[in-house]
Amino acid sequence: MLCFKFTILVFLSVLLVFPTSAIRSLPAKHKILDYIEAPAYQNGQQCPVTLTKSLSVSTCDPSLVHVAMTLDSHYLRGSIAAIHSILKHTSCPENVFFHFISSASTRHLTRTVKSTFPSLHFKVYKFDEDRVKGLISSSIREALDQPLNYARIYIAEMLDICIGRVIYLDSDVIVVDDVQKLWSIYLPGSRVIGAPEYCHANFKSYFTDEFWNDPELSRVFEGKKACYFNTGVMVMDLEKWRRGDYSKRIEKWMEIQKERRIYNLGSLPPFLVVFGGDVEGIDHRWNQHGLGGNNVVNSCRSLHPGKVSLMHWSGKGKPWDRLDAGMACPVDNLWAPYDLFRHKPRSSSHDSL
Repeated sequence: MLCFKFTILVFLSVLLVFPTSAIRSLPAKHKILDYIEAPAYQNGQQCPVTLTKSLSVSTCDPSLVHVAMTLDSHYLRGSIAAIHSILKHTSCPENVFFHFISSASTRHLTRTVKSTFPSLHFKVYKFDEDRVKGLISSSIREALDQPLNYARIYIAEMLDICIGRVIYLDSDVIVVDDVQKLWSIYLPGSRVIGAPEYCHANFKSYFTDEFWNDPELSRVFEGKKACYFNTGVMVMDLEKWRRGDYSKRIEKWMEIQKERRIYNLGSLPPFLVVFGGDVEGIDHRWNQHGLGGNNVVNSCRSLHPGKVSLMHWSGKGKPWDRLDAGMACPVDNLWAPYDLFRHKPRSSSHDSL
């Protein structure tokens, strides 16, 4: 019986150290000790003073920068690295408040984040997957169909009403610039979100012929210069979002998709159809995306020419998976310094005797 228990423990350890990219959400098996404690990053003298120095800082504090991310067991390692990068490079780390959205056990995730970042200001929200499950249509990759990918639609409802702005970031990013710069992006007039736009991309390819051949649907872009943007990095005006009831607007297009099949790619197209042509463009340096290859093939890509403030491993390949498998792309070595995962040494043949 003792030998059986030992075998099970070794098997679970292998699953943790070498996660498989074929599974979007693995059981929450990580223990707190799987991550080393991050350095204590402190504010510079120029930073605004928060209303309270305690860990229970109010989310309504106007001096805070709000960052929202999703958390799940497979992407937790990426999220920890992303948080680490933000704290390391921002001028005022004690003024950043993180909002984590999860459909898994919030208790476990809270303990893990708190043990890794003891001074971090954050809150974990439980996402009700039933809210969106009935609206999701299958796409080209199973990972894109997970309900948590759609949680960004409901951020304005989940966060306190006093929070008027948030930066949304995917879990597979590394920030190498001061997040305060991204926070200060101006969203004029009716602009609800700001994101890097890519107008050279074939925008029409994100929708099916069913969409473009129906004038009632396609006229949503009439008179607009709609460009592709990646929803993994967005500055969101939550006050405008709530006033315009944009969650309902996105849900409406998801309902049409269930009946008509007007797009093929997960949670991105509903954002494109609602905000395309009305996005406040941000410098491309804030989303060097596509580093994980495309959505079907795990391939290596290089950084785009120009300055870099944020690297994004969007696509099928994730740096932690490729590094652990000994199949890292060159760009994955730029992610590795922010990895706080506690790598366990493999047992030698003598240890098993």
